[in-house]
Amino acid sequence: MLRLETLTKTYKTGDQALKGIDLEIPDGQVLALIGPSGAGKSTMIRCINRLVEPTGGKAWLDDTELTGLSQTALRHQRRLMGMIFQEYALVERLTVMENVLSGRLGYVGFWRSWTRRYPQADVDEAFRLLDRVGLLAMADKRADELSGGQRQRVGICRALIQNPKLLLVDEPTASLDPKTSRQIMRLICELCAERGLAAIINIHDVALAQMFVQRVVGLRFGAIEFDGTPEELTPDVLTRIYGEEDWEATIQKVEDEDDAVAVQA
Repeated sequence: MLRLETLTKTYKTGDQALKGIDLEIPDGQVLALIGPSGAGKSTMIRCINRLVEPTGGKAWLDDTELTGLSQTALRHQRRLMGMIFQEYALVERLTVMENVLSGRLGYVGFWRSWTRRYPQADVDEAFRLLDRVGLLAMADKRADELSGGQRQRVGICRALIQNPKLLLVDEPTASLDPKTSRQIMRLICELCAERGLAAIINIHDVALAQMFVQRVVGLRFGAIEFDGTPEELTPDVLTRIYGEEDWEATIQKVEDEDDAVAVQA
């Protein structure tokens, strides 16, 4: 379980990005984090694994207080927090397999990774993950030969090979077309269900979030404005989070797509 207690972040400029966030996410739950640009979504994700240092409050992963760890202890805990990035963060000149295996760096050490001498169990798991996401045939391709959706799948494999307890996902569909975006969201949710993983997905596409996740948290000006199910995201709620807009059209889009999926099934 992930637990945040009055988590705050104030930058040197005086801008308060997070204003006392209280949140609990049980194992196996996928949560979408929505809100306008500048609401604090990316900051919150990065404060959890301390890529950004919080100003106050606490973050717990199970019984470990992440905000109280030394840098050495934090490196060990980061192995339990898989990160999936908007821009993939792959090493372009390395192969798909090498990029996936880089997720084991926290376990095998620098020199073994430098010489690419990973344990056979890690290699076997990398092949299994690539097969699961439909990229087994591309294991030896360079990362710069892949499409955006394929790169994101590699990033998912790299995060999962860490054997994490938590996935932190930052705008995984921002650079993808609508069809690929749905495929990636579906894949992340399926993998979390298979592994009992908790996940926080920072996402701008409200309709996409409503289609796939179990819970939605809406941030506005660094504070939680909404915490509930996708079905509870009414036009009034979306107006509170984002401001005035024709939110009925967004909700209708989700309902239409859900109906279309039901008919195909």
